Amino acid sequence: MAAVTTQASIAVFRPCASKTRFLTGSSGKLNRQVSIKTSASSSSTSSFKVEAKKGEWLPGLASPGYLDGSLPGDNGFDPLGLAEDPENLRWYVQAELVNGRWAMLGVAGMILPEVFTKIGIINVPKWYDAGKAEYFASSSTLLVIEFILFHYVEIRRLQDIKNPGSVNQDPIFKNYCLPPNEVGYPGGIFNPFNLEPTLNAKEREIANGRLAMLAFLGFIIQYNVTGQGPFDNLLKHLSDPWHNTIVQTFAGN
Repeated sequence: MAAVTTQASIAVFRPCASKTRFLTGSSGKLNRQVSIKTSASSSSTSSFKVEAKKGEWLPGLASPGYLDGSLPGDNGFDPLGLAEDPENLRWYVQAELVNGRWAMLGVAGMILPEVFTKIGIINVPKWYDAGKAEYFASSSTLLVIEFILFHYVEIRRLQDIKNPGSVNQDPIFKNYCLPPNEVGYPGGIFNPFNLEPTLNAKEREIANGRLAMLAFLGFIIQYNVTGQGPFDNLLKHLSDPWHNTIVQTFAGN
């Protein structure tokens, strides 16, 4: 008996003119299109396949017009329409890139010292106790120093976004100058392995940066709930996977 294999490919379906700006991030028209193909097959099984087109953060939901898929990591996600202004979009692209990089460093700085201390390689405080340790200066002094340095770096980064290449020359060491690369990918000392910023590499960096930002937030919530770091919580879960889970944690058991 011949069976029917159905493949559904979701692209754009047009119901009615809706003003759901939250879903589309643009003027609010919800666009979808469903096409169903059936074919006879000698197999006795049936399959149902759903595919999302590139650039659709929600399968079947059209991307805003100002997100055309040309940016790395662009899946059409802007439910609040924050990036409709091209100038804002330029800033948000660079802001996400830098925050993703900081998040990846931050997550590594949270996990690795905890792991290395646990196995006896080093002996340092865990990330949530790092502020209690004594350093060469008081915590308030370090905070002021960090604020000044970060402020200086961010001002120069903003200048580079507004006028690419305008801050490539070091203001102190005049003989040092970065190559004229794309904004966000300065090269030179910031790319010691001379990795080429291909589209595939940019996509991977953005994906890992977004994951790291979520992980960073998860670590903070995890500590506030359990009072422990991510590695300690992982060890606790592995010691009894059926009873040491998020369900028991939030249930207070």
